[in-house]
Order: sequence, then C-alpha cells, then structure tokens
Amino acid sequence: MDAVSCSGVLPQMKLSGSDLSRSDHKFPMSSWRSIGSLSCNSSKGLRLVPKKLTVLCSASSDEMMFGVSRCDKKSPVGETFCAAAGVCTYGGTAVESHHSHTVEEKVGVLLLNLGGPETLDDVQPFLFNLFADPDIIRLPRLFRFLQKPLAKLISVLRAPKSKEGYASIGGGSPLRKITDEQANALRMALESKDMPVNVYVGMRYWFPFTEEAVQQIKRDRITRLVVLPLYPQFSISTTGSSVRVLQKIFRNDPYLSGVPVSVINSWYQREGYIKSMADLISKELESFSEPAQVMIFFSAHGVPLSYVKESGDPYRDQMEECIFLIMKELKARGINNEHTLAYQSRVGPVQWLKPYTDEVLVELGQKGVKSLLAVPVSFVSEHIETLEEIDMEYKELALESGIENWGRVPALGCTPSFITDLADAVIEALPLATATATPKTTSAVDHDPMRWAIKMFFGSFLAFFLFFSPKMLMAFRNHLI
Repeated sequence: MDAVSCSGVLPQMKLSGSDLSRSDHKFPMSSWRSIGSLSCNSSKGLRLVPKKLTVLCSASSDEMMFGVSRCDKKSPVGETFCAAAGVCTYGGTAVESHHSHTVEEKVGVLLLNLGGPETLDDVQPFLFNLFADPDIIRLPRLFRFLQKPLAKLISVLRAPKSKEGYASIGGGSPLRKITDEQANALRMALESKDMPVNVYVGMRYWFPFTEEAVQQIKRDRITRLVVLPLYPQFSISTTGSSVRVLQKIFRNDPYLSGVPVSVINSWYQREGYIKSMADLISKELESFSEPAQVMIFFSAHGVPLSYVKESGDPYRDQMEECIFLIMKELKARGINNEHTLAYQSRVGPVQWLKPYTDEVLVELGQKGVKSLLAVPVSFVSEHIETLEEIDMEYKELALESGIENWGRVPALGCTPSFITDLADAVIEALPLATATATPKTTSAVDHDPMRWAIKMFFGSFLAFFLFFSPKMLMAFRNHLI
C-alpha cells in the first residue's frame, strides 16, 4: 500500500494524545517592519503599495504556527472561499523579517508528499520508514524506544501483501514521477506570473526525503520559502508529520532558522481547487449513458478515529466541508446528482473514520444503485490507493454488489487550472513568511541509570506482552499479514 494506506495503528495499543496546539508546533514570529501593501491579483506578480497594516487572520503573534494556522471564514461550511486556505492573510502591508535585503532574494517552494516505493525491493524499507514515524504508530513517551523494533516487525509482515499490490500496478509507485511533473508545472506557472522560484520535492518516507530537499534548499541559499504540502486537507498523519520534521531541521540549523518560511497547511476550500474538481467530475459524468442517474461516490483516505476524537485532528471536518463546496459548485452548474462520502484504506483492528468505502459500496448495490462515479477526493496524484485499491479492489466489489456502471474521476495531476491555483496560493503565502526562533541548542541527554533501568524494565514487559499475547498474535495474523 502506498503513502498512508499503511498508516496503521498497532492493534490493541493505547495511543497517546497529541494536542495540535502544543508548543512544538509554534513558529514564532521574528521582528517585522512595514514596507507597504501586497497585491496578489496582478498577473504580473507582486507589487507594493503603501498602506496601513491590518491583520485579518485570527492568529495572534504568538499563535502564528509553523504547522497549524487558521483563517477566519464567514461560515464553517464554506460560504466563502478563503484566499489561501490554512495561511493567515494580511489585508494591509506586506512585511519582511530581519533577513537582510542586501542579499538577492531567492524564493523557494517545497512540495511535500509521502512518497512511495519505486521498485518491489523498496517496499519493505518504505514500510519500515512509514511505521517508524511516531505520528503513525503513536506510542506513549515511556515506550518510544520500541518504535523501530515494532516498525521492523510490521514492515516485514506487511511487505508480501503490499508487494502484490505494487506488482499489479507495474512494480512500483508512480508518485515520485507525478510529483516531479507537478513541481515543474508549478515552477513554469509561477514564472509566467513573473515569480521566478526554485521548486523542490520532499518525500516523507522515500526518496527524495524531506531532509535531502532541505539540504538542497540550504545549498542554493534560498532566502524565502513557501512550504506546500500536496494534501488538500490537513491531518496529523500527513501534513502534521512532515511539518514536524521541518520544524526540527530548521530549529537546529543556524542558516535555516533565519530563513522566512510560510506553510500552507490546507487548501481544500480554494476556489481554483474546487472548480478543478468540479470540472473533472462533470466531464466524467458525461461518459455515462444517463449522467443524472449516477451516484457521485467520494472516497477519502481514512485516519484512525482516535486522531479526531482524542487529538483534535481537523481532517474529518475539512473533508466534509470540501465535499460540501464541490457539490455546491456542481449544483451551480445544474448538476444535482446524489452523492455520498466514505473512507478507505483502513488498517488494523482499531476504529477508523466511518463509513468505510467497502461497506458503503455493498450497501449501495443492495439499495439498487446501478451507476456510480468514484471520486478520490484526498489525492492529487495517482498512486496505489487509486490505481489498485479503487480501480481494482473497489471496482470488483461494486460490480459484485450489483452496481452495473462504474466510473472513476482521475486525480488532478497537472491539470492546468489546478496548477495555476497552486501558483496563486504560493504568491499569496509568500509575504507571510517568518523566520524561526534562535537555533536550539542540543538538549541534555538523560544519563540517570535508574531512570534508564526503569524504562528498560517496563519497556521489556510491554514488548513481551505485545509480541506473545494470543490477542496480539491473532491481530497481527488477521490484519497485518
């Protein structure tokens, strides 16, 4: 399975909570001074106009986050489109950090994605990287030293089945190739708007890793950076995990800590994205003999329910709002088809967001639905969740359940209107860039032998329980193999 389709939670493991507003997500603002207002509407790029600074965003100076920021909207269900979703906007002056303007400004854009194995031999190490992420398997702090051993165990058990999936789509994930194409398209779109930039690709779990991209950014002496995760909706397990890595790197590097950065945390409610999705849906509906009778089936990648209930993950709310906005746009075009939303790619015995895609497909067939159009709403690139899980597994299940006419909306990829909207999002986010705090000194290592012995004792007891209890072994057998 590609990307977070393998983002399982250890069976029967109690997950520790994660407050999205905890201090390690903060991105402190540096010293700023007014230099005039910024117009982002001109096709010729940015221009400065003297104007009084007015802050429109809801975040105060100590709430501006390298990870989570928010925009006020008139309605929680998207009555208006936010100019740059997930990024606070200034209606007055653009601002600059302490970074010296005697040095030529070099703008960078970092695209973030999860990555995927490019060959079958890559599958097991890719899965290890995935499950070694503490935002995927979230152990209590006392047992963090078990993270890698558990990741090794799960990846070895999971690899054979995952290899079968990748073999069925050609022997590897196309995610890197597509993301590179999107990066090149975005660079050209920004150049056409008189905004020359360097665009970088950073993958969370496979090459090119985020750490590699950041080092290239440093070598290129980028002076201002926009971070653009290729996930329309924010989740702890996707954007949150990637941003956590960036935070650590930037805090501990003298040069990077002085580079102003703006993170676009989510952009699902951008008008360009919504209209691009509506364009694809309306086009695919025309391939059916009776377009008005087709059920529009939105299938989003799921996350464990505990992320939403215990950790405040906004993913479900953002997904529901996203569907509302897409259907609103379709209705404005005279398309009034019935629709539904379900969540796919769950792993393990814990509860994930419901309803589940496979269960809903069976129910729709039983209710007499004959024509269905699947829409992979949380993906902007083709990968194993679309090419194998939806196109093969779910299609077969739908046909077996009585659905006669099946269609699937392609991922956005390099759709021109979508790329243009991403370019606009970058331009809008650029003046909001702010530098991190002073580089963090190396934290002291805990050398207390008694504390270490206690951790090892209880950790070993937990490991024994996990690996040898009948319930755990049965869970691994049923859900990981």
